[in-house]
Amino acid sequence: MENNIYFNRELSWIEFNNRVLEEAMDKQNPVLERLKFLAITSSNLDEFFMIRVAGLKEQVEAGYEKRDISGRTPMEQLKEISMNIHTMIKKQYDCLNRSILPILKKERIRILNYDLLKKEQLKKVKKYYETIVFPVITPMAIDQSRPFPKLPNKSLNIAVSLFKENENEKIAILQVPSIIPRFYETEISDGTKTYILLEDIIMNNAENLFPGYVIKHMSPFRITRNADLSIDEEGAEDLLQEIEKSLVQRKWGMPVRLEVFKKIDKKLLDILKTMLNLSNSDIYMINGPLDISAFMNIALLNDFGCLKYENFKPSPHKDFFNKDIFKVIKNKDILLFHPYQSFEHVVNFIERAAEDENVLAIKQTLYRVSGDSPIVEALIKAAKNGKQVTVLVELKARFDEKNNIEWAKKLEKAGCYVVYGLVGLKVHSKILLIVRKEYEGIKRYVHLSTGNYNDKTAKLYTDIGFFTSKESFGWDASALFNVLTGYSQPPEWKKFMVAPIGLQENIIKLIENEIMYAENGFKASIIIKVNSLLETPIIDALYKASQKNVKIKLIVRGICALKPGIKNLSDNIEVISIVGRFLEHTRIYYFNNGNDFKIYLSSADLMPRNLHRRVEILFPIEEKELKDELYDILKLTLEDTEKARILNSDGIYRRIDKRGKKRLESQKEFINKYKINFKESLNKDMKDMLKPKKDLERDDKYNI
Repeated sequence: MENNIYFNRELSWIEFNNRVLEEAMDKQNPVLERLKFLAITSSNLDEFFMIRVAGLKEQVEAGYEKRDISGRTPMEQLKEISMNIHTMIKKQYDCLNRSILPILKKERIRILNYDLLKKEQLKKVKKYYETIVFPVITPMAIDQSRPFPKLPNKSLNIAVSLFKENENEKIAILQVPSIIPRFYETEISDGTKTYILLEDIIMNNAENLFPGYVIKHMSPFRITRNADLSIDEEGAEDLLQEIEKSLVQRKWGMPVRLEVFKKIDKKLLDILKTMLNLSNSDIYMINGPLDISAFMNIALLNDFGCLKYENFKPSPHKDFFNKDIFKVIKNKDILLFHPYQSFEHVVNFIERAAEDENVLAIKQTLYRVSGDSPIVEALIKAAKNGKQVTVLVELKARFDEKNNIEWAKKLEKAGCYVVYGLVGLKVHSKILLIVRKEYEGIKRYVHLSTGNYNDKTAKLYTDIGFFTSKESFGWDASALFNVLTGYSQPPEWKKFMVAPIGLQENIIKLIENEIMYAENGFKASIIIKVNSLLETPIIDALYKASQKNVKIKLIVRGICALKPGIKNLSDNIEVISIVGRFLEHTRIYYFNNGNDFKIYLSSADLMPRNLHRRVEILFPIEEKELKDELYDILKLTLEDTEKARILNSDGIYRRIDKRGKKRLESQKEFINKYKINFKESLNKDMKDMLKPKKDLERDDKYNI
């Protein structure tokens, strides 16, 4: 029976992916952006099956029947997941077939069926098949001497049934080559782009792969496997080598899902189901091309800007523009709100440090970086320039392991001291420390962030970075790196709160502090913005605060186990989720604190893994100007009427009731706000340059 006060994690995640799907279905969004959202829902589902569904299946196979916080057993969860995702997939393909593809056709982007090819197109496609595709394909027969092949995770395949007189029906598999583009462009005329799917080309030319046989039936299918790495960290002599071995195993985990074209021959389907040892609930009949995530290639077409969001360029920060970054940070703390403000300042910070003769050391954690990361290149340059460079590369960052291994090897080769993370913990904190020799002595410059040091995702995710040269932050940063790289014990932190020791307890203390203010008749309020909320002790503390009349507003993008709006438990709690152009990734913690509010930034969500199995940092913002800026960010986000959904106590998210409210889309407002702020600051600087010299000297005197 379902517990009345917590939502199930997996069903909450499905609700999140439904919100992403709503953006694909929203006709107010440009059509290529809608296609992008649709591709994201498909990619999200892949990861969900590879990790979450796979984990539940392992529990069922092990006979584990303990109920989760919502009161469901693993088997009960699997049944509800299957039912919900079958419904979701129907909505995905209705959206693709009935809405997006017809609009794309009108906008001169066409995905053609093979039988609609014109004579000249057909000739071109056949030549492409014979010269490029045919040499790569290997038919795989299934019989007594050749068992069902081990097909890689997420690979697209074609099942073929073959007929020959006086012989039993034969079965073969064709693997659609992943090294050949999925979409083949057949012509460009009058600005029209026309594509045909690679599997259609193969299926319509497959007869020459089986001479002497008649093809009776063909159907594409796709297998999703358990991809959760199993790593023996304690027993591993070399963590890097252990993870490299596990990456190979990821391709061949146990099947957890089978996707097939809905018109597949029943006998062929039964064979696949038996060979893969899957039940009917694991099989998804697809009304269209398998793997919608592949349509991201179409969504990213460069020639159709009118079918995308209006072009957006992050604004520089007014204090960094054309100024020495070290001088600026030495004089004041700085916040950067990405992607509205440029991530190039962070890159420039490291690049300047790499070349600055006064910089002695650079220390940094890397969790997810881009494939051609300018930050890693700057670290390599710094090491070659004789700086002491220490980099903690988290090799266990899921689905980025291969990328991180490659960077770790390059960094080591360049002379950097590379740490591969900690046994039993993921280092998820985002911290950069630069040690510089200056006239007054050694000075430490620190950058902390809610998001990764990734120049690509910094244009797509909302995150906040913080620069400071305050000694207390520098001391904590040095102490943390000593803990991460050596045998140092965690110190008494001056500013940081650090998981896995003490972070959860400190957050609960901050919640209890608001309860104390409420009990003494003061205004008490909490605003928390995170990606996920699952940790039950913190949920319970928020429930207690609600019962004591603390007003709580939560902005939770993804999974939320807390149930708002339950009488006498959570009726003072409101939960919203925002899904829009940018992925909401910022973690901000606000506590009214008797009208002298405290505000914190963090790399941590409120999940068991963040609070108990990861190294995370929560840190305060203390300057009034910066605190006010963060509060304004929260306030504007909470006023969103266009992309926000509000969570009800039944677990369903609903659109904001716009009646009597000003129409506001927070992400658009932030784009305009930071663009205007930068322009106004430039105009002010120009006016200051035109002031008499005497006035300028006076300004400098008080701007130490």
